[in-house]
Amino acid sequence: MTDTNTIAAVSFLKLASSGQVIEAYSKYIDSGFRHHNPFFEGSAESLQTGMEENAKQNPNKVFTILRTISEGNFVVTHSHVKQNPEHRGAVVVHIFRFENGKIVELWDLGQPIPESSPNQNGIF
Repeated sequence: MTDTNTIAAVSFLKLASSGQVIEAYSKYIDSGFRHHNPFFEGSAESLQTGMEENAKQNPNKVFTILRTISEGNFVVTHSHVKQNPEHRGAVVVHIFRFENGKIVELWDLGQPIPESSPNQNGIF
C-alpha cells in the first residue's frame, strides 16, 4: 500500500507541475480533500486554481523530486522547484495523507534557495 501511495504522490506532483492539474486532481484527489497552504483558502478548488494559474505563468517549470519517504498513510517528498530553467528555485517538502488510495490531506513547505550559504553541505 505504501508503494502505491508513493507512486500516486509522485504522479500527482509530476502532473500538476507540468500543467496537467485537472488530470492530477481527477486521478488522485479525494472528494474530502483539504490542504494547509497558507496562501490559499482551504478548499480543493482554491488550491487547484492556484496550481493552474502557476502552470500558465510558468510553462517551463522544472520540478525535480529528490527523495520520498513513506510511512503508513503518509508520503513525504523533498523536491527542487524552479519556475523556469534559469531560476535558482526553492526547496519544497510535500506531506501527503492518503485514505483508500486517494490524497485526503496535503501540507507543503518551501524555502527559497539563497545565492550563497556558509553551509558546505549545500541545501540538498
